[in-house]
Amino acid sequence: MAGLSLQHPWAFAFGLLGNVISFMTFLAPIPTFYRIYKTKSTEGFQSVPYVVALFSAMLWIFYALIKSNETFLITINAAGCVIETIYIVMYFVYAPKKTKMFTAKILLLLNVGVFGVILLLTLLLFKGDKRVVMLGWICVGFSVSVFVAPLSIMKRVIQTKSVEYMPFSLSLSLTLSAVVWFLYGLLIKDKYVALPNVLGFTFGVVQMVLYVLYMNKTPVAVAEGKDAGGKLPSAADEHVFVNIAKLSPALPERSSGVHPVAQMAAVPNRSCAAEAAAPPAMLPNRDVVDVFVSRHSPAVHVV
Repeated sequence: MAGLSLQHPWAFAFGLLGNVISFMTFLAPIPTFYRIYKTKSTEGFQSVPYVVALFSAMLWIFYALIKSNETFLITINAAGCVIETIYIVMYFVYAPKKTKMFTAKILLLLNVGVFGVILLLTLLLFKGDKRVVMLGWICVGFSVSVFVAPLSIMKRVIQTKSVEYMPFSLSLSLTLSAVVWFLYGLLIKDKYVALPNVLGFTFGVVQMVLYVLYMNKTPVAVAEGKDAGGKLPSAADEHVFVNIAKLSPALPERSSGVHPVAQMAAVPNRSCAAEAAAPPAMLPNRDVVDVFVSRHSPAVHVV
Protein backbone atom coordinates (compact mmCIF):
# COMPACT_ATOMS: atom_id res chain seq x y z
CA MET A 1 0.00 0.00 0.00
CA ALA A 2 1.31 3.43 -0.93
CA GLY A 3 0.30 5.00 2.34
CA LEU A 4 2.09 2.35 4.44
CA SER A 5 4.96 1.38 2.14
CA LEU A 6 8.49 1.68 3.49
CA GLN A 7 9.45 2.90 0.01
CA HIS A 8 7.80 6.18 1.02
CA PRO A 9 9.14 6.72 4.56
CA TRP A 10 8.37 10.44 4.62
CA ALA A 11 4.89 9.86 3.23
CA PHE A 12 4.36 7.25 5.94
CA ALA A 13 5.59 9.68 8.60
CA PHE A 14 3.40 12.58 7.44
CA GLY A 15 0.42 10.29 6.92
CA LEU A 16 0.73 8.98 10.48
CA LEU A 17 1.29 12.48 11.85
CA GLY A 18 -1.67 13.73 9.82
CA ASN A 19 -3.87 11.06 11.40
CA VAL A 20 -2.78 12.08 14.90
CA ILE A 21 -3.26 15.81 14.34
CA SER A 22 -6.55 15.39 12.48
CA PHE A 23 -7.85 13.14 15.24
CA MET A 24 -7.01 15.85 17.77
CA THR A 25 -8.73 18.36 15.48
CA PHE A 26 -11.87 16.25 15.50
CA LEU A 27 -11.72 16.25 19.32
CA ALA A 28 -11.13 20.03 19.58
CA PRO A 29 -14.87 20.90 19.82
CA ILE A 30 -15.26 18.72 22.96
CA PRO A 31 -15.17 21.77 25.30
CA THR A 32 -17.90 23.35 23.18
CA PHE A 33 -20.16 20.33 23.43
CA TYR A 34 -19.37 19.88 27.11
CA ARG A 35 -20.61 23.43 27.59
CA ILE A 36 -23.73 22.61 25.55
CA TYR A 37 -24.29 19.56 27.75
CA LYS A 38 -23.86 21.55 30.98
CA THR A 39 -26.09 24.45 29.91
CA LYS A 40 -28.58 22.20 28.08
CA SER A 41 -28.54 24.74 25.25
CA THR A 42 -26.71 25.17 21.94
CA GLU A 43 -26.61 28.96 22.58
CA GLY A 44 -25.03 30.66 19.54
CA PHE A 45 -23.20 27.59 18.23
CA GLN A 46 -24.01 26.41 14.72
CA SER A 47 -24.36 22.89 13.34
CA VAL A 48 -23.35 23.58 9.73
CA PRO A 49 -19.57 23.07 10.19
CA TYR A 50 -20.15 19.62 11.73
CA VAL A 51 -22.62 18.54 9.03
CA VAL A 52 -20.21 19.67 6.29
CA ALA A 53 -17.26 17.99 8.03
CA LEU A 54 -19.22 14.71 8.20
CA PHE A 55 -20.04 14.96 4.50
CA SER A 56 -16.40 15.64 3.62
CA ALA A 57 -15.23 12.63 5.66
CA MET A 58 -17.75 10.41 3.86
CA LEU A 59 -16.50 11.63 0.48
CA TRP A 60 -12.84 11.03 1.31
CA ILE A 61 -13.59 7.47 2.43
CA PHE A 62 -15.35 6.85 -0.88
CA TYR A 63 -12.39 8.38 -2.78
CA ALA A 64 -9.86 6.29 -0.84
CA LEU A 65 -11.81 3.09 -1.53
CA ILE A 66 -12.08 3.86 -5.26
CA LYS A 67 -8.42 4.82 -5.62
CA SER A 68 -7.21 2.04 -3.27
CA ASN A 69 -3.92 2.02 -1.33
CA GLU A 70 -5.01 5.01 0.76
CA THR A 71 -5.14 3.50 4.24
CA PHE A 72 -4.35 6.73 6.07
CA LEU A 73 -7.26 8.52 4.41
CA ILE A 74 -9.65 5.71 5.36
CA THR A 75 -8.60 5.48 9.01
CA ILE A 76 -8.80 9.18 9.85
CA ASN A 77 -12.00 9.85 7.93
CA ALA A 78 -13.70 6.81 9.45
CA ALA A 79 -12.84 8.20 12.88
CA GLY A 80 -14.10 11.60 11.72
CA CYS A 81 -17.45 10.15 10.65
CA VAL A 82 -17.98 8.62 14.09
CA ILE A 83 -16.96 11.76 16.00
CA GLU A 84 -18.92 14.21 13.84
CA THR A 85 -22.01 11.99 14.12
CA ILE A 86 -21.76 12.15 17.92
CA TYR A 87 -21.51 15.95 17.78
CA ILE A 88 -24.55 16.22 15.52
CA VAL A 89 -26.62 13.90 17.74
CA MET A 90 -25.73 16.03 20.79
CA TYR A 91 -26.68 19.14 18.84
CA PHE A 92 -30.07 17.63 18.02
CA VAL A 93 -30.67 16.81 21.68
CA TYR A 94 -30.13 20.36 22.99
CA ALA A 95 -30.98 22.60 20.02
CA PRO A 96 -34.27 24.54 19.82
CA LYS A 97 -36.98 23.09 17.56
CA LYS A 98 -36.40 25.57 14.73
CA THR A 99 -32.65 24.88 14.72
CA LYS A 100 -33.28 21.13 14.81
CA MET A 101 -35.44 21.40 11.70
CA PHE A 102 -32.80 23.43 9.87
CA THR A 103 -30.05 20.96 10.81
CA ALA A 104 -32.20 17.99 9.75
CA LYS A 105 -32.86 19.58 6.35
CA ILE A 106 -29.17 20.27 5.75
CA LEU A 107 -28.25 16.75 6.89
CA LEU A 108 -30.79 15.08 4.60
CA LEU A 109 -29.97 17.31 1.65
CA LEU A 110 -26.19 17.06 1.87
CA ASN A 111 -25.30 13.78 3.56
CA VAL A 112 -28.09 11.71 2.07
CA GLY A 113 -29.23 13.41 -1.13
CA VAL A 114 -26.03 14.92 -2.56
CA PHE A 115 -23.82 12.05 -1.42
CA GLY A 116 -26.23 9.53 -2.94
CA VAL A 117 -26.20 11.38 -6.27
CA ILE A 118 -22.39 11.54 -6.31
CA LEU A 119 -22.18 7.85 -5.46
CA LEU A 120 -24.51 6.83 -8.29
CA LEU A 121 -23.07 9.19 -10.93
CA THR A 122 -19.42 8.26 -10.33
CA LEU A 123 -20.18 4.54 -10.33
CA LEU A 124 -22.50 4.56 -13.35
CA LEU A 125 -21.00 7.23 -15.63
CA PHE A 126 -17.25 6.89 -15.05
CA LYS A 127 -14.79 4.02 -15.07
CA GLY A 128 -11.14 3.48 -14.16
CA ASP A 129 -8.94 6.56 -13.90
CA LYS A 130 -11.73 8.91 -15.02
CA ARG A 131 -13.74 7.86 -11.98
CA VAL A 132 -10.82 8.65 -9.67
CA VAL A 133 -10.24 12.05 -11.36
CA MET A 134 -13.90 13.07 -11.17
CA LEU A 135 -14.25 11.94 -7.57
CA GLY A 136 -10.96 13.61 -6.68
CA TRP A 137 -12.13 17.00 -7.93
CA ILE A 138 -15.43 16.58 -6.12
CA CYS A 139 -13.50 15.88 -2.92
CA VAL A 140 -11.39 18.98 -3.48
CA GLY A 141 -14.50 21.11 -3.91
CA PHE A 142 -16.16 19.93 -0.74
CA SER A 143 -12.93 19.99 1.25
CA VAL A 144 -12.77 23.67 0.38
CA SER A 145 -16.33 24.02 1.72
CA VAL A 146 -15.17 22.52 5.02
CA PHE A 147 -12.58 25.26 5.34
CA VAL A 148 -15.05 27.91 4.16
CA ALA A 149 -17.76 26.79 6.60
CA PRO A 150 -16.12 28.55 9.60
CA LEU A 151 -16.49 31.87 7.73
CA SER A 152 -19.82 32.32 9.51
CA ILE A 153 -18.02 31.92 12.84
CA MET A 154 -15.33 34.38 11.76
CA LYS A 155 -18.05 36.87 10.80
CA ARG A 156 -19.62 36.44 14.23
CA VAL A 157 -16.25 37.08 15.90
CA ILE A 158 -15.85 40.34 13.96
CA GLN A 159 -19.42 41.48 14.68
CA THR A 160 -19.45 40.62 18.38
CA LYS A 161 -15.74 41.27 19.02
CA SER A 162 -15.77 38.01 20.96
CA VAL A 163 -13.77 34.81 20.33
CA GLU A 164 -16.13 32.76 22.49
CA TYR A 165 -17.31 30.68 19.54
CA MET A 166 -13.90 30.22 17.88
CA PRO A 167 -11.51 28.31 20.16
CA PHE A 168 -7.82 28.98 19.47
CA SER A 169 -6.98 25.28 19.87
CA LEU A 170 -9.29 24.40 16.98
CA SER A 171 -7.78 27.05 14.69
CA LEU A 172 -4.25 25.93 15.54
CA SER A 173 -4.98 22.25 14.97
CA LEU A 174 -6.67 23.02 11.62
CA THR A 175 -3.59 24.94 10.50
CA LEU A 176 -1.14 22.19 11.53
CA SER A 177 -3.36 19.53 9.98
CA ALA A 178 -3.47 21.43 6.68
CA VAL A 179 0.32 21.71 6.57
CA VAL A 180 0.88 18.00 7.28
CA TRP A 181 -1.73 16.76 4.79
CA PHE A 182 -0.39 19.10 2.11
CA LEU A 183 3.07 17.56 2.52
CA TYR A 184 1.57 14.05 2.54
CA GLY A 185 -0.30 14.70 -0.71
CA LEU A 186 2.81 16.22 -2.23
CA LEU A 187 4.93 13.18 -1.33
CA ILE A 188 2.47 10.60 -2.68
CA LYS A 189 1.84 12.85 -5.72
CA ASP A 190 -1.88 13.16 -5.04
CA LYS A 191 -2.93 16.68 -5.94
CA TYR A 192 -6.46 16.07 -4.73
CA VAL A 193 -5.13 15.64 -1.20
CA ALA A 194 -2.61 18.50 -1.40
CA LEU A 195 -4.61 21.30 -3.07
CA PRO A 196 -7.46 21.91 -0.58
CA ASN A 197 -5.02 22.08 2.31
CA VAL A 198 -3.45 25.23 0.85
CA LEU A 199 -6.75 26.99 1.51
CA GLY A 200 -7.05 25.22 4.84
CA PHE A 201 -3.73 26.65 5.95
CA THR A 202 -4.78 30.15 4.84
CA PHE A 203 -8.08 30.08 6.76
CA GLY A 204 -6.37 28.62 9.81
CA VAL A 205 -3.90 31.49 9.92
CA VAL A 206 -6.70 34.05 9.46
CA GLN A 207 -8.66 32.52 12.35
CA MET A 208 -5.64 32.69 14.65
CA VAL A 209 -5.03 36.33 13.68
CA LEU A 210 -8.68 37.14 14.48
CA TYR A 211 -8.31 35.41 17.83
CA VAL A 212 -5.28 37.54 18.72
CA LEU A 213 -7.06 40.73 17.61
CA TYR A 214 -10.30 40.14 19.53
CA MET A 215 -9.27 38.01 22.53
CA ASN A 216 -9.16 41.06 24.85
CA LYS A 217 -11.95 43.09 23.26
CA THR A 218 -15.19 43.99 25.04
CA PRO A 219 -17.97 41.79 23.58
CA VAL A 220 -20.73 43.54 21.64
CA ALA A 221 -24.28 42.22 21.25
CA VAL A 222 -25.51 41.99 17.66
CA ALA A 223 -29.18 41.09 17.83
CA GLU A 224 -30.35 40.28 21.32
CA GLY A 225 -29.71 42.02 24.59
CA LYS A 226 -28.06 45.13 23.22
CA ASP A 227 -28.80 48.64 24.31
CA ALA A 228 -28.85 51.81 22.28
CA GLY A 229 -25.10 51.88 22.05
CA GLY A 230 -24.89 48.29 20.91
CA LYS A 231 -22.85 47.16 23.93
CA LEU A 232 -23.71 44.43 26.34
CA PRO A 233 -25.23 45.67 29.64
CA SER A 234 -22.62 46.50 32.24
CA ALA A 235 -22.69 45.64 35.92
CA ALA A 236 -24.17 49.08 36.68
CA ASP A 237 -27.11 48.42 34.35
CA GLU A 238 -28.02 45.00 35.72
CA HIS A 239 -30.94 46.32 37.81
CA VAL A 240 -33.58 48.96 37.19
CA PHE A 241 -36.36 50.54 39.24
CA VAL A 242 -39.77 50.76 37.66
CA ASN A 243 -42.86 52.54 38.95
CA ILE A 244 -45.94 50.45 38.32
CA ALA A 245 -49.22 52.39 38.68
CA LYS A 246 -52.36 50.39 39.28
CA LEU A 247 -55.52 52.19 38.13
CA SER A 248 -58.35 52.28 40.65
CA PRO A 249 -61.72 54.05 40.69
CA ALA A 250 -62.32 56.93 43.11
CA LEU A 251 -64.55 54.85 45.38
CA PRO A 252 -64.19 53.86 49.02
CA GLU A 253 -64.31 50.18 48.13
CA ARG A 254 -61.99 49.26 45.28
CA SER A 255 -62.98 46.44 42.99
CA SER A 256 -60.65 44.20 41.09
CA GLY A 257 -62.76 44.10 37.94
CA VAL A 258 -61.96 45.38 34.47
CA HIS A 259 -62.22 49.19 34.25
CA PRO A 260 -64.04 50.90 31.34
CA VAL A 261 -61.95 52.25 28.53
CA ALA A 262 -63.31 55.76 29.10
CA GLN A 263 -62.13 55.68 32.71
CA MET A 264 -58.65 54.58 31.68
CA ALA A 265 -58.52 57.23 28.98
CA ALA A 266 -59.27 59.89 31.57
CA VAL A 267 -55.95 59.27 33.27
CA PRO A 268 -53.42 61.85 32.01
CA ASN A 269 -50.36 60.62 30.17
CA ARG A 270 -47.23 60.98 32.27
CA SER A 271 -43.70 59.77 31.77
CA CYS A 272 -42.12 57.22 34.08
CA ALA A 273 -39.62 59.83 35.27
CA ALA A 274 -42.39 62.34 36.08
CA GLU A 275 -44.38 59.80 38.05
CA ALA A 276 -41.29 58.67 39.90
CA ALA A 277 -40.69 62.27 40.99
CA ALA A 278 -44.30 62.94 41.97
CA PRO A 279 -45.27 62.14 45.60
CA PRO A 280 -48.04 59.58 46.15
CA ALA A 281 -50.35 62.30 47.55
CA MET A 282 -50.64 63.92 44.12
CA LEU A 283 -52.22 60.75 42.69
CA PRO A 284 -55.35 60.13 44.79
CA ASN A 285 -56.87 57.56 42.44
CA ARG A 286 -53.77 55.48 41.83
CA ASP A 287 -51.63 53.10 43.83
CA VAL A 288 -47.96 53.57 43.01
CA VAL A 289 -45.70 50.61 43.64
CA ASP A 290 -41.93 50.74 43.23
CA VAL A 291 -40.72 47.54 41.67
CA PHE A 292 -37.13 46.31 41.69
CA VAL A 293 -36.46 44.27 38.54
CA SER A 294 -33.42 42.06 38.16
CA ARG A 295 -32.39 41.18 34.57
CA HIS A 296 -30.82 37.98 35.79
CA SER A 297 -34.03 36.62 37.26
CA PRO A 298 -37.73 36.79 36.46
CA ALA A 299 -38.39 37.50 40.14
CA VAL A 300 -39.92 40.89 40.94
CA HIS A 301 -39.35 42.44 44.38
CA VAL A 302 -41.76 45.03 45.72
CA VAL A 303 -40.05 47.68 47.87
